[in-house]
This record gives sequence, structure tokens and C-alpha cells, in this order.
Amino acid sequence: MQLVRQNEEYAARRKNQARVLVAVLSLAAIASGCASGGDSDDVRPAHGQQPLKAPPARALDSYAQKLATAQVARALAAKRWGLAKTPLAAPPPPRTKPRITTRKGFEVKGQASLPPVFTTIPTKEKVVFLTIDDGAEKDPALLKMMSELKLPYTAFLSDYLVKEDYAYFKKMQGRGVSLNNHTLNHRYLPGLSYDKQRREICGMQDTIEKHYGKRPELFRPPYGNYNQDTLRAAKSCGVKAVPLWASEAFADHMEWREWDRDLHPGDIILTHFRGRADWKGTMPDMIRRVMKTVTDKGYAVAKLEDYL
Repeated sequence: MQLVRQNEEYAARRKNQARVLVAVLSLAAIASGCASGGDSDDVRPAHGQQPLKAPPARALDSYAQKLATAQVARALAAKRWGLAKTPLAAPPPPRTKPRITTRKGFEVKGQASLPPVFTTIPTKEKVVFLTIDDGAEKDPALLKMMSELKLPYTAFLSDYLVKEDYAYFKKMQGRGVSLNNHTLNHRYLPGLSYDKQRREICGMQDTIEKHYGKRPELFRPPYGNYNQDTLRAAKSCGVKAVPLWASEAFADHMEWREWDRDLHPGDIILTHFRGRADWKGTMPDMIRRVMKTVTDKGYAVAKLEDYL
């Protein structure tokens, strides 16, 4: 009899869990409808994302409430910022980081001992990574938009632009954004001697440490151009990896490196801190453009550093 009662109690708990999870998903769907006029595809897991796993039954009510609240808040933020669809939620970071190697054709002599150069992170998850370069446009709306949408991104900064307003990027760092090295003066590095390249790279390491408290481990050479001296200098300055990009986002269009002009799991997207003075739109316009592309193709934006 005791075994029968235990089985009945277990079955009852399972039914209750199922009802709560259905309620959570219903709330998420309602939030998605609020954000985009009722499109049922607005809030959904990315392809390949692990199914939702509930915690123990005693914590389920709190878990469900937090999940539903987060989904509703993101959907409402998407509507507020004019996104066509609510961004997809990224899966949890991998427990084991993928092994990063230099992309074929991007090697230099002695590459095996130098920081890897890559455009894509090895992963089967439908995630991409958003990176923003330079530092010319310092739009407060970008900080607010990305925080409200909970969209991760990584910055690569050049001091000749950042020094106009170090505080802007300090606010960005305070919102969880990693600030990385894009040299002091954004010069064409292969045209410089090893010593001059090292001053450009190590000098920016020093600047970021001085103003933001940490020497970055990621470096992106200006224009994506580098040679063996560039990678040697970067390594000597404490750089561990050199992410380039697979596609580039503008306020009014996307540009592609790959032949199929498409996104792929783990692709790195490049864009810039720019505004109407440089392109046809604002930073929020650019985010709307890139997120439409990313979400329409079934991808979520994940944090680059979580995979390195």
C-alpha cells in the first residue's frame, strides 16, 4: 500500500509540473504576441537548444514565475525598441569550451605558437556573436537598448576615439560588456615594424587596464589585416586570441564573407560604433537590422567570452 501511495503522489507531482510548464509557455507566447502582433514564432528556443528542464517540484512555482516574467519583459522591450520579433534566448554556455584554432588560409609562419585567428567558433548551437569596433559613436540609446533586450556583445576599442569619452565605455563595462584591444590609433599594422606594432597593441593594453581595470586577452587588428609580427607582438602583450568576423552589419544592410551569404553556427558578426554621420541610420537602427537577420534565420546572440 505504501508503494501504491508513493506512485500516486509521484504521478500527481508530474501532472502538476506539466500544468505549470504549460502555463509558463503560454505566458511567453502571450508576451510574444504583445511584441509583434501575435506572431507565434516570436518567442521560441533556437534550433538545437536543449529542452527546458524544470527544477525540483518544490522550487517549480518560483522558477516558472521568474521564467515567465523574463520572457514577458524581453518581448515588451522588443516592441518598445521596434524589433520585428523578440530575440531568441541563447542556450547556456558550454561546460567545456570548444578548441579554437586558426582558420585555414589565415595562418602565418609559426602560427602554432601564436594566438589563433578565426571567424567562427566551433559549435553546433544556432548562436552567433555580436562584436562592435572602434568607438566613434557614443550613443546612450545603444546602452539602454542592449540592456533592456538583454543582448550580449563584445567591444574592440581604439584609444584615439575612446579617449573622447572614457566614461561612456565604463558604463558599457558596468553592464557586462567585455572591452578589448583594437590598437591605439587604428593603423594598418602590416605596414609597421615589429616595435611600432607592439607599441600600438601593448599601448592599448595599458590604456584599457588604466581606465577599466583589466588587460584584455582578445585583440582585433584594424581592417582585419595582420602579419607574423602582429601576432608575435600581440602575444607578447598578453593576447590569447584574435577574433575576426564572418559577416558585417550596417544600419541598412548586411555584408558577408562566406560564399553562401548566410549565417552559420558560431559565426562572429562585426559592426562599428557609428551613427548618421557615417552610415544610413543610428546604432539602434543597426541593432534592429542585425537582429532581424539573426532572428529570422533562427539564431540567438550569445556572449563570445562564454565560448573562449
